[in-house]
Amino acid sequence: MITLFGISNCDTVKRARAWLAQEGVAYRFHDFKKDGVPEVLLDQWLDDPGWEALVNRRGTTWRRLDDAARTAVIDTASAKAVLLASPSLIKRPVVAWEGKGSTTTVGFNAGQWQHKVATVDNTK
Repeated sequence: MITLFGISNCDTVKRARAWLAQEGVAYRFHDFKKDGVPEVLLDQWLDDPGWEALVNRRGTTWRRLDDAARTAVIDTASAKAVLLASPSLIKRPVVAWEGKGSTTTVGFNAGQWQHKVATVDNTK
């Protein structure tokens, strides 16, 4: 089963969910705003795919941070602190692809996802 993590009103998450539905792919949705950020998984994501991939520096939440807060995000520990404090800073969606070669991806890329869907057991 695929788990898609994000925020329900995020446009990229909406596109990703629509794509999964169009492809007939079963998934579970975890909303950061309603369900929180799972700290154990965040630790895994900070390790792979890495804190640089997780911190969304293009969004409005990042731009609203003061300069000191932005420049303080320099490593895994500082990224974890800011991501837990402001889940909207997590680049979305984060997807846990379970099955052969389980991986985690950040962001929506239909081409990459097409390959991932082929390796996931969706019969659960």
